[in-house]
Amino acid sequence: MSQENAHTLPPVIFGTSGLGNIYEALPYERKLAIVNECIKHSPGTPVFDSAGKYGAGLSLEVLGKCLKDLGVSPNNVIINNKLGWYQTELTTEEPTFEKGIWKELKNDAIQKISYQGILECFEQGNELLGEYNSDMVSVHDPDEYLASSINEGDHKKRYNDIIEAYKALSDLKKQGKAKSIGIGSKDWKAIERIVQDIELDWVMIANSLTIHSHPKELIAFIEKLNKKGITVINSAVFNGGFLIGSNFYNYVEVDPATNKGKELLNWRTEFYEVCKAFDIKPAEACFNFGFNIPGIKSIALSTTRPEKVKENIAMVTKQIPDGFWQEMRKRGLIQI
Repeated sequence: MSQENAHTLPPVIFGTSGLGNIYEALPYERKLAIVNECIKHSPGTPVFDSAGKYGAGLSLEVLGKCLKDLGVSPNNVIINNKLGWYQTELTTEEPTFEKGIWKELKNDAIQKISYQGILECFEQGNELLGEYNSDMVSVHDPDEYLASSINEGDHKKRYNDIIEAYKALSDLKKQGKAKSIGIGSKDWKAIERIVQDIELDWVMIANSLTIHSHPKELIAFIEKLNKKGITVINSAVFNGGFLIGSNFYNYVEVDPATNKGKELLNWRTEFYEVCKAFDIKPAEACFNFGFNIPGIKSIALSTTRPEKVKENIAMVTKQIPDGFWQEMRKRGLIQI
């Protein structure tokens, strides 16, 4: 994939956090069945979105093993590896990053965002994938890296680390080792800043553009990216699963005793009422909203249930009546 054909990504990209044991440890047979369904039902070349952070590299290892066991040629699959986390030995009871999120891991991961660090993450990622390589590469969660700054000087250094990491990715692309360069970030403002300094082929916006949260300035920014020819992938359109029943909003557990928790739960209750009245599944409404914003080319979806893969792809063509959106606006549940 290069900038010229970055626009030909399928409408659904398959997230692989479940292969890395997010929230629960799945048996290998179930993971194999998930990947098989993705291969079977993908419209066009299947694209898998992974990262060294997902299960401290477990997602990459399992994806490579599944693809090999299914007899998938490396030429018939595209893998996006979001770089910046490097697999290490687990020396504590649980991994030191994102505690409580990843289950039954045998490794830990440390962050490596620099010129050399990103190259090491890239090389290790391809080793974990086995016979497969990551065609799409990016710096993972640069927003979180910047947010960890302890002072202005540290912030400046960290931003320079990110720019150096992108120089490394640019060199990989020039050498033909990677085919496209992007960014994966929860805070879209970080993307807005970085895209001014770095030439990108695509961006993946996570948790930021959903039926629950859709700032007008973000929609305007996506329009700008589209005009520049930068492909935009919308990820986490369920706000980390919360909009379809999970108790985690953007990977943080919702506390009903807090004002924020009450507000979120009340919004979801009303959303479900509207969905029921129009006989629409909440997931269908979330997908339709996140996919039909001008400039969005693909939605990245994750599942831990093989039977859900075909349903997820079918959401691309699901028609939502205008009356549903009118009722959502009337209740103040959406702002556009």
